[in-house]
Amino acid sequence: MTEMKVEAAVAQLKQSDIRITPQRYAILEYLIESHSHPTADDIYKALATRFPSMSVATVYNNLRLFTKIGFVQEMAYGDSSSRFDFSSQKHYHAICEECGKIVDTYYPGLDDVEVAAEQLTGFQINKHRMELYGICPDCQKK
Repeated sequence: MTEMKVEAAVAQLKQSDIRITPQRYAILEYLIESHSHPTADDIYKALATRFPSMSVATVYNNLRLFTKIGFVQEMAYGDSSSRFDFSSQKHYHAICEECGKIVDTYYPGLDDVEVAAEQLTGFQINKHRMELYGICPDCQKK
């Protein structure tokens, strides 16, 4: 399943005339396989042994590209480092307030919230993001 997602993403990049370098492929593959919502630094550290000459800037540049074309969602939380999420399905996030773990939560889209917000505010709503905060099962056991 993961391999199919990687190949589909690579095919889409090629269709857009985006060159597939070994580093770009590895970053994309890591994002798809990782369910931890990694930071750019996490990705860099995970791939540094395979690509010792790769810089952190290479990771950031690829993440910027993937975000721009819609492959990846950047999750910015104030002062802390952004986390990156590759998902082909719309979803929300449950975030542990103790350890920072982020878990994908699949729930039917809350599109009616967007409609209500438009009616209440006069804004043209383009998207929304929902995050649920609490204590994960591992931290509850401590």
